[in-house]
Amino acid sequence: MAKSYILAAALTLSLTQSFAGAALAEALTVTHAQGETVLAATPKSVMVSDWAAFDNLMALGVPVAGVPASNVPPYLKDRITPEMVQIGSLQEPDVEAIMAAAPDLMIVAARSRQSYPTLAALLSTLDLSIDNADVIGGTKHNITLLGQIFDRADKAVELNDALDAKVAVAKAAVAGKGTGLVIVTNGSKIGIYGPESRVSWIYNALEVPSVFDNVDDRDHGGDAITFEYLLKTNPDWLFVIDRDAGVGSSAGTAKALLDNELIHQTNFWKNDRIVYLDSSAAYVTMNGYDALNLLLDQVIEAFSKG
Repeated sequence: MAKSYILAAALTLSLTQSFAGAALAEALTVTHAQGETVLAATPKSVMVSDWAAFDNLMALGVPVAGVPASNVPPYLKDRITPEMVQIGSLQEPDVEAIMAAAPDLMIVAARSRQSYPTLAALLSTLDLSIDNADVIGGTKHNITLLGQIFDRADKAVELNDALDAKVAVAKAAVAGKGTGLVIVTNGSKIGIYGPESRVSWIYNALEVPSVFDNVDDRDHGGDAITFEYLLKTNPDWLFVIDRDAGVGSSAGTAKALLDNELIHQTNFWKNDRIVYLDSSAAYVTMNGYDALNLLLDQVIEAFSKG
């Protein structure tokens, strides 16, 4: 799905003012994935139809007034409060509920990006979709942008520095420890994720050597493969995303699926080098600050043992 998340250009922020306290001294023009949005003042109320945006706002300490009612990542559940208005699913925001609450700013991205034209005609709206080829860079950009919008620029710098440091630790942990492959399971189906997927950072930022020449990253279910493909390519490490667990339909499907005679012959099975990534963080949130930290910690822990 990488191409679905490509930015209209590199996300940029055009500042036509200086900040004064908690309010904008002049209008702020934000260039984002679907155009430009002018903010006349610091938003007092913000709603999101994207869990990565919620994740990043929480990390910055920005209160959120409305959130999706579906696919809540378990690692974020304790951040949801009764006061937050539920505004539809990730794919279909509830426009009536949003307008009834009258937020100063609405944020869409990824799955909800198609609702931008409708929402932008009614209220200030940003599309914070990122380019999957640079998940780390896109996440840092959005944190910086939100920090400037909500007068938390210093906090944004702190978060981005910490994320860079975590990436560096993970990169050092995986260095010289062999090849890797990221797969996603969906029921009985298996697909691989590549350098333009929602977890491209494993290849691009951590520089885990891949075992494929090319891969089609346009499908959310990955580029379809078989157990025979896994045995033939035989990576040293296998990163697994259980899509069923990520969307809350079932858990443990991936482990059961991979427990078979062909997989038992692979290096990653024999050496106990299968990393089951947090499914909600990897499949649903994808580019939130806490999501990436959670995933990076899993990689660091696994490679430190292996």
